[in-house]
Amino acid sequence: MEKFPIAAYVLAGGRSLRMGRDKATLLLGGKSLIEHAVQKLGAITDEVFILGNRPDLSGFAPPVPDLHEHCGPLGGMEAALAHSSHHDWILVVPVDVPFVPIALLRSWIRRVLRQPFARVAFFTVDEVAQPTICLLHREIAPSLAEAVRQSKFKLYPVLEEAACTLAERKKVSIEEILLIQRWESTKGLSLYSELDNGREEGLTPAQRSAAHLWFANLNSPEELAAVQSHLNALEEE
Repeated sequence: MEKFPIAAYVLAGGRSLRMGRDKATLLLGGKSLIEHAVQKLGAITDEVFILGNRPDLSGFAPPVPDLHEHCGPLGGMEAALAHSSHHDWILVVPVDVPFVPIALLRSWIRRVLRQPFARVAFFTVDEVAQPTICLLHREIAPSLAEAVRQSKFKLYPVLEEAACTLAERKKVSIEEILLIQRWESTKGLSLYSELDNGREEGLTPAQRSAAHLWFANLNSPEELAAVQSHLNALEEE
């Protein structure tokens, strides 16, 4: 099973207000969402951690608390980049996207790491930026720390500004630094095939039929109920 020289982090510090209970410990298909996330990332790298002040989740993976409280996902990413000392790249994935396939993440990571100037990568889904699933290079750590210091917590503009700063410094285009993978829910399989050079390796029939859920966040009891018919698309590693 292919693994990458990166560190992976599960975003699990949110307050889960719409769900009404802690999403990390929510059961789906007999496993908690944090267990699904840690096992998924463990198939990609041997270094998996949980972002947030979550000692209660230490049985799944080591927790990495924020350096600064109440900064949202950006605070977790700042902490992850400061924590990761062995790798240039980190992968961040939220705890509430259990259907994103390992095969998709592998194909995407492989493509990003091949690009010599890439430093930030994430998806747009139906033309909406989804920067909480991202690959970040350690070179953007100072920009993220400065954004936290200035209380700028919106991820997309912070990551874009960090990429612009590096592009100017390296005298390359921002498109070489910031890699945005376009995704449309109605074209999921065809876009995956394009990303994976037409192979579609590692996908089960159940995962193919659940392609519309790959980037779905489970934010509410209604959304949790709506995915129950696709439990066979969850991966067992």
